[in-house]
Amino acid sequence: MPTPHAALDQLPIRTLTSADLIACADLSEDRGWLREEHKWNLLLTAGTGYGIDDPEGKGLIAASVVTSYGPGLSAIGMVLVAERYARQGVGRRLMRHVLAEAGDTPLTLHATPNGKPLYEQLGFVQTGRAEMLRGRFTAVEPAPGIPTRAATAEDLQTVLHLDTEVFGLDRTHMITRLPAFADQLRVAEADGEITGFAAAWPNMDTHVIGPLIARDTATAQALVAALAATTDRPLRTDIDVRHEALVAWLKTNGLSPIMFNAVMVRSLPDLPGDWSRRFAPLTVAAG
Repeated sequence: MPTPHAALDQLPIRTLTSADLIACADLSEDRGWLREEHKWNLLLTAGTGYGIDDPEGKGLIAASVVTSYGPGLSAIGMVLVAERYARQGVGRRLMRHVLAEAGDTPLTLHATPNGKPLYEQLGFVQTGRAEMLRGRFTAVEPAPGIPTRAATAEDLQTVLHLDTEVFGLDRTHMITRLPAFADQLRVAEADGEITGFAAAWPNMDTHVIGPLIARDTATAQALVAALAATTDRPLRTDIDVRHEALVAWLKTNGLSPIMFNAVMVRSLPDLPGDWSRRFAPLTVAAG
């Protein structure tokens, strides 16, 4: 039987570490999500996890991860409550703790339809939407002939500069992890200048494309097609719905819509950076 509601208010909230990876994956599975251990490992090592232990010793009853980009923004992701403790105020309590820890730092998150009402009550407002797409890329409609190539170590500083310009904040601690985290990292070039980059990282039986940063839609298409050409897994990505042409092209080429997430912010009018060149996040959990 679940612990009485009053006792749940007294359970301590602690900081998670990489040692909690399996417990976090178990919690994901408990709620019907994929285990996503590879992604959890990135988030727990690059960000700060918060969790509540099950008083019965059955792992975690709740978890969340915060990825900081300095005083200008932090991203909240992977907010999960075990099914047996759902609808008992646990998620709200964990979120209030996360908000208190964040202090004056503006926050962002991608909210599922189920989670959105809680976040609105906590002061988040919707500023956009992202559409999750998944499927086997068919190349029915070819990409433009924009050159792309595998990124090299020599490209890193240029990629970091471009990412900071487009994202609006320095996320060096995330981008520098991409060569090890992703199976592929590619850059697009025009006249000797890097005009975009994208990664494909393994997530269970798919390859997730993100981040996807590009000068324009044609460059984004070229990067996606190049990444797709070297994997036999289905692709998954989360595209800002304002990029209608890219979304339509992906659907023409075999990807199907899965769901929409609301992009939300707190203590900030909108996300920083240049949305017109930001097509997909690294992961919706980290922005």
